[in-house]
Amino acid sequence: MTQPDPNPEVATVTTEADPPSRHRWTRVFCLGVVSFLLWLLLFAPTLQHNAQVSPVGTRRTVSLDLLGPIADTSRVLQLSRIVSVTDDLTGRTGNRPGDGSITRVEGVQAHPPQSEHRPTPATTTTTLAPITHPSAANPLRVLIVGDSLGIDMGGPLQNDLATTGVVTATLDARESTGLTRPDYFNWPDELQTDLASARPQVIVVLMGANDAQDFPGPPDVPFTSPQWNVLYATRVSNFMHLAESQGADVIWVGLPPMQNAALSAQMSDLNYIDQTQASLLAPRVHFISTTKLIGTARGTYTPFITNAAGQVVNVRAPDGIHLTPAGGEVISQRVIKFMQSDLHIELP
Repeated sequence: MTQPDPNPEVATVTTEADPPSRHRWTRVFCLGVVSFLLWLLLFAPTLQHNAQVSPVGTRRTVSLDLLGPIADTSRVLQLSRIVSVTDDLTGRTGNRPGDGSITRVEGVQAHPPQSEHRPTPATTTTTLAPITHPSAANPLRVLIVGDSLGIDMGGPLQNDLATTGVVTATLDARESTGLTRPDYFNWPDELQTDLASARPQVIVVLMGANDAQDFPGPPDVPFTSPQWNVLYATRVSNFMHLAESQGADVIWVGLPPMQNAALSAQMSDLNYIDQTQASLLAPRVHFISTTKLIGTARGTYTPFITNAAGQVVNVRAPDGIHLTPAGGEVISQRVIKFMQSDLHIELP
């Protein structure tokens, strides 16, 4: 009796095994594409935001052209709120889209850039009177402004001042902003709005980490050029003068050292400009250095410091740029101590 040949069965199994394998590969590929598109839609405002503050050039122009429609769609669908909520739940603040920056000043919007040499608003006839003995009935009004480092410091400082019971502290800080790019966010106009609404008697400023880039033209002014230094010093001086124009004391907090040596050198150059301009506007404008406060004894970067109690404290975020809550607290306490010792403000 002839036995059936097993080869046809083998051949049948072989030919039928290939299509499912191809289907699985196609399915994985499609899932990957869909996941990428979903991620792009969620984070398009963030990517657009990063492109807006990137150095001027072809790469920035192309990125903005490609991301613009996607970011607009994400905002219409309010998908950026998902990113903000998840960041809040996980304690992350560095990945928020441009319209999700932390700010506690309501009704404040970005303003279009104006002429570089516009006249500084004249001091009003009703300048603010200095206050050295604030009380619950007559609290000290403090305004805190800055970039993402300003957020890192501003949150702890606002909370610390609130616990005194004699201070009303307002925080207006915007991620990825500064004085170099008024085309993205115009801080002088923003400060003018804050002065009218908060009427601060003390203004604390921490910004500049995003300013080491070219001034957009035309013509562009390259970073590190002599023209750049003069233009940046002018903008810093105008901003300081505007801040103190109604009688407020201005505390300009210097930039901390950075993990990246090149970036840290750039921050040191900006600190020199800031400190120089503050000295020219003394005694109303003051400069506080943070290089040794949250750095080494030589003023270089360190993620950990030892406090007065001998405890090792992590003061810098893993990116080597931002502050941890503990780092923000260290600077907050330094600012409060300065208000007490140098401005002679009695705080509990």
